[in-house]
Order: sequence, then C-alpha cells, then structure tokens
Amino acid sequence: MTVDILEEDIYLFHQGTHFHSYQFLGCHFVQDQTKRGYRFAVWAPHATHVEVAGDFNNWNGSSHSLEKVNAAGLWTGFFTDIPAQTPYKYHLYHESGWNGLKADPYAFQSELRPKTASLTPHSSVYEWGDNEWQSNRQHYTPYESPISIYELHFGTWKQKEDGSYYTYAEMADVLLPYIQNLGYTHIELMPLSEHPFDLSWGYQITGYYSVTSRYGTPDEFRYFVDKCHQANIGVIMDWVPGHFCKDEHGLRQFDGEPLFEYKDPLKADKPSWGTLTFDFGRPEVQSFLISNALFWLKEFHIDGIRVDAVASMIYLNFDRLDDDPEIKNTYGEEENLEAIAFLKKLNEAVFAFDEHILMMAEDSSDVPLITSPTYVGGLGFNFKWNMGWMNDMLKYMEMDPIHRKWNHHLLTFSYMYTYSENFVLPLSHDEVVHGKKSLVNKMPGDQWQQFAQLRLLYGYMMAHPGKKLLFMGGEFAQYIEWKDQEDLDWHLLKYPLHDAMKTYVKELNHFYKDSPALYVYDHDPKGFEWIDPDNKDQSIVAFMRKGETDQDTLIILCNFTPNVYYDYKVGVPSPGTYQEIFNSDTDRFGGSHQLNSDEHFSFPQKWHGLDQHIKIKVPPFALTVLQKRPEEMTNNEEELA
Repeated sequence: MTVDILEEDIYLFHQGTHFHSYQFLGCHFVQDQTKRGYRFAVWAPHATHVEVAGDFNNWNGSSHSLEKVNAAGLWTGFFTDIPAQTPYKYHLYHESGWNGLKADPYAFQSELRPKTASLTPHSSVYEWGDNEWQSNRQHYTPYESPISIYELHFGTWKQKEDGSYYTYAEMADVLLPYIQNLGYTHIELMPLSEHPFDLSWGYQITGYYSVTSRYGTPDEFRYFVDKCHQANIGVIMDWVPGHFCKDEHGLRQFDGEPLFEYKDPLKADKPSWGTLTFDFGRPEVQSFLISNALFWLKEFHIDGIRVDAVASMIYLNFDRLDDDPEIKNTYGEEENLEAIAFLKKLNEAVFAFDEHILMMAEDSSDVPLITSPTYVGGLGFNFKWNMGWMNDMLKYMEMDPIHRKWNHHLLTFSYMYTYSENFVLPLSHDEVVHGKKSLVNKMPGDQWQQFAQLRLLYGYMMAHPGKKLLFMGGEFAQYIEWKDQEDLDWHLLKYPLHDAMKTYVKELNHFYKDSPALYVYDHDPKGFEWIDPDNKDQSIVAFMRKGETDQDTLIILCNFTPNVYYDYKVGVPSPGTYQEIFNSDTDRFGGSHQLNSDEHFSFPQKWHGLDQHIKIKVPPFALTVLQKRPEEMTNNEEELA
C-alpha cells in the first residue's frame, strides 16, 4: 500500500461503486521506500478544516492537519509519529463556527466503551485454518441443505462468575462444543459492530468497521469464526444498514451538516428508535455500506448476513408519528426508491463477491420478490424471515386449546404463501423480551402442558417448509424472558423438564439433519402435500414432506390439544407397513410416552383422498412422524440394524 491514494479509488468511491473502500479510507499503516507511518483519509465535504487529534498530540490536532484532495470533500494526511493502538478522532471545522471530534467511520478498532475514540490499527497477523470449510462451501447448496440456526447475543449467552464477558477466543472454547452437541448448522450473532449503549444490543452503531472491543480484538474474533468453521458451524452476522444512532462522536452531522443521513429531518429521523436513516441515494454512502458488508465477509470469513429492519428501509413512512406529514416519492407513493435500489445493488455486489453467501432479509413487509433475483425485479436476497408464520403461530399457541378450533386458519394460512419466497422460520430474540414473555411462558396450561406445547411448536417448525432459527435459552425452555444484561438461567438444567427439553431440541435437530424430506425441497411445492388440513374440531393437521425418493417421504401429524386419540385414521400414499420414527411425547423428552410402538399395516380403504390409510394413536400436544418401512428389508436385516 502506497502513501498516495489512487485516483481510481477516489473516482469509484464518489460514484458509489467502490465496494472495498475500507482499503483506502480510514487509518492505514503504509510505507514506501523512504517512509513508514499512518495514512488517514476521511470524507467530509462540508468541513473547512480537518485534523487528527489523539493521545499522541494531547488532543490538539493543529500539528496533524489533513489536506483536502478534491472538491467532493476527501481529506488525507500521512504521519510518521503516531504509534499503533493509539486513540484518535478527527477534529472537523465548519464555516458556521461549529467544530467537533468524531470517531473514524472506517476505523477497524475502537476504544472500549464508555470511551469513544478510534484506535490506530495493528496489521492482522492471523493465519486462517478454515481452508477445508471454505473449499466445501464452494459446493454448498443452501436451498437443498439443512439450515438450523442458533441465534445468540454474545454478551449474555454466558458470563463469567464475576459477571464479566468471555472474550471472542474464550467463547470459542465454551460455546462451540455446546452448539455441536445440539446439532445446529449455524449460529447467528446479534450485531458486533461497535456500539456505545449495551441495551441497544448492537443495533445502534457508531463503528461499522470496528468489531466491538467488549469481547476482544479483531484477530480474536477471527479466531472465533475460524474455530466455528473448523467445528463445521457457519456464522451469520446481524447487520444494520438502515439507520444509525445519534451519539455525538458518531455519524450524525459528521462534518457539521447532515452527511450520512438524509438532509430532510423528516426523512432522516426514526423517532421511536431515536436514530437516523442513511441517505441511500448518496453514492458515497452506498460505497460505505456495501463495502462494510463485504468487509465482514472478506476480512472475517462471515458466511451470511441477516439484514435488519428491511421494512423500515423500504417504506418512507415507517415509524412515523401520527401527526407527522406523510412522505411521498416522486410517483406519489411511500416506497423509498433509493433504499430499494440500494438493496438491489448491495445483493448484486455481495453475490458477485461470493455466490455462496447467505443474504437474509429481516422483513415484515408484504413487498413481493424479496428473494427473487434483481434481473427479474426482485430485491436479490436469497432468504427472508417469515414474520407472518411466526406471528400467526405464536398467537395460535398462546390461545387456550379449547379456542384453537375457531382459529385453525392461523395454523394453516402460511401454506398459502410458503413458496412465494425462500423463507426462514424465526423464533427470535424479539419475541422473548420487553414483556412478551419467554416461549415456554407463552404456552397456556400447567407446567407439563406448557412444556409439551413448546415441544410441539418446535416440532411443527421443523416439519414446516423453510429453514429454522431459535433464540438462545429456548433450547432448555428458560422461564424468564431474555434479560439482556445477565446471562441465561443455566441452573435450570438441574431440573428434569428443562434438561429433557434440551435433549429434545438436540434430537430434533439431528433428526432434521438426517431426514432429507425435511429440507431438500424446502422451496419447491413438490416437497409438501397435505393429508388433512381441515380437522379444526380436533385441532390436528396431517401432511407429507417428500424427498428425492419415495422412501424419504414422512407422514407428519400434529395434535394441538391435550387429548389422546386411539385408532385415529390417517391417509397414506401407498400400501405397506408404517412405523413411528419420531414422537415428541417420548418420556425422555418429558412427555407422557403415548407412543406408536407397533408397526401399522395400511388398509386398502380411501381416506383423506388417498388410496390407503393407517390407524395410529395420537399423543397429546405432540408431533408424530411416521415412515414406510423399506419393502426390501427382511426381519433378519431389521434385527441386525
């Protein structure tokens, strides 16, 4: 890297097409044949003067002034007297008389909060050990593969006895054996970009390129991701390109005027979140944000990005107060055309970089084609969170079972649009915080019924088409909602029902991964067929999940009442012998052990529109999965198996 900035870099940045702009903007250690030091570069078009202030000059930047490179507001300077890991900020001056100290928007590391300065970087010396993972990912087909995601908040999954945080490196040794044992394919990390306020959970950011110092250094985070890959676990990162916080040292009015945010305060402000919306139409902001996405993918080997709050980006009037005037686009409608164009550009850039990345939209809107390619008019994501399924299912599960038959549509409506997008089914952090109660505490009835219904909810999620996500603590049925400052209630695992729930989630995940019918056609209608969607009086649904062969086909029945039914008739697609291969009511899961232990021979009588049927026992509040025995298996082979 040379001391001087290339003209091509400057041009592409101002065009909004420099997707690795972090490689020249910000603070970089550079050297040429005669000089070694730090080069600083910052975009501040409204500034009349820019300095670098820090511990090295007692926060008086007059000795470290930057030179304005062009009329578009790029400033740069090179200094040989600044050591590594030294706090610094830009001191910017405006013609109005305003001046202020701002953290570097492109800083790779920041001081530990409550301090707010950026740090001059060390060059990374980390040597990656995930070559096998990276090689295998080139052949990975996510649509036809099992994806079961464990969502977690790094600081409150588990803490040390004194309440302090595990470092990135320490967490690798603590977390990964747990995730492997439970059978998850991926973890999803709530945002780890630098943020000043713990209770924002990382969603209100000041340092987009700084992995938060709360848990260690950038190389320690590289170690964490590397160890995830070596354990065969993918890493998805929550990312927040929609808005940023108003803290004085951050991006707000960076050079004395709105710069990263919209100039129109009505368009910029998100009042209930207390944040500001990025100006998606500004080319330099596009370069900043798209480069940031690629930064996490390239520099930290992240496997996927979950884009937060897409609906808030798409709609101009999202989060408006009742007495605010409506904002309209040039066509008199409320879509933010600049944001929509930005999201398309983002996804095109990401997939040009690596076509195997997971780009997931956390989107509550009903805008179509979120997961369709941009060349057919879509936004270009490859997955979308199914917020409709989540809301309907939680509403349904919170009802007293006696009322469910009048709300049966909540259970089945999702199949009307299941294949309209490539969906992830989320039971996320947002559903277990701020008085919403934990998942198990949402379930009605006594304790046994609560746990049984939670097992049923998880089982139905696994059986429903779409990828899966569960927030931490749900795997052992934490009773208290997420506390967001303390770690999980690990002591609950001393109690049989909670420990049994963890066993259930583990076996359910492994059953899911071992059953191709549950994932190979997640996004293809030929992988699903109703047997009986209409039994609202008994609140039972039955359906098939299909794989590439007839032998893969699973018969799935879910009973959302506490009743046990005997000799319950279920239509099956072909004659043969059927056996139960999974039952959430097993006693080792904490259930009542109402199992179908015997083989079930089909009867040549039509039922549910199918030519054959079987008779089974239906356990209470339970998922039951049956499969046809392979005809070629002899009794001797079965005994040996």
